[in-house]
Amino acid sequence: MPTAESELINAIKLEATNLGARLFRVNTGTGWSGTVIHKEADRAGNMVTIRNARPLHAGLGTGGSDLIGWSREGRFVAIEAKAGKTRITKEQRRFLEAVRAAGGLAGVARTVQDARDILAGGQPL
Repeated sequence: MPTAESELINAIKLEATNLGARLFRVNTGTGWSGTVIHKEADRAGNMVTIRNARPLHAGLGTGGSDLIGWSREGRFVAIEAKAGKTRITKEQRRFLEAVRAAGGLAGVARTVQDARDILAGGQPL
């Protein structure tokens, strides 16, 4: 079932495309990598046993934005999507500020209009 935030992200991606920009969803998480030595399906799902297990971290790193890409003009874009009253973390704020300091477009979008404003260069953090 989609969450309010995932629905917002999808709506922002669609509107960005309509405005000539291209944004990509950046998923974050941790999984495991190694040599599969056993695999079977059980009632709870798939069970995999691996040898030489090591963590695999995916995403941009701590604070990386939900959406990254480029504007119609070719500027780097980073948008942190937030549903409701969820606040950004200090790391997310630092990432957005770093993108702006380097000449990119960045901000927090709680609505599709916020994303339009970011892409136009006028959205505050």
